[in-house]
Amino acid sequence: MKPTMRIFSRLSWLLTLAAMLIPSGNAVAQENDRLPVAFMGGLLVIFCIFILVMYVYHALALQTIATKTNTENGWFAWIPIINVILMLNIAKKPVWWIILCLIPLVNIVIFIIVWMGIAEARNKPNWWGILLIVPVANLIVPGYLAWSD
Repeated sequence: MKPTMRIFSRLSWLLTLAAMLIPSGNAVAQENDRLPVAFMGGLLVIFCIFILVMYVYHALALQTIATKTNTENGWFAWIPIINVILMLNIAKKPVWWIILCLIPLVNIVIFIIVWMGIAEARNKPNWWGILLIVPVANLIVPGYLAWSD
């Protein structure tokens, strides 16, 4: 290596080290503002709890639907990607449709068709699957299909 290259290499390492060790003015000024950080942390915890509750609700509903439709491997409802295979089995759709579920915008149509098939498997009108595009109804539909008579 040429001597000038060595000098530039060492200089760049020193500048990088200096940039990491010398705090910027904005970071020092915001050190005392802990309230917004605590507030955002609290919101993050509440959001994570909400997501966990919705995941458990959806998995229980899907497992109950699988039990009531005599579909094997109802415990697949608890595994994130494999639960789509369980939904396809309940709706009696081909398993290769999981590839269509990975394509953006196409997956919305596929999931509506799958949920329409799940509603038919539970002897309900198939328009219950269309309700999944309605914001609040999409929280109610899996529970209704699972725990209604």
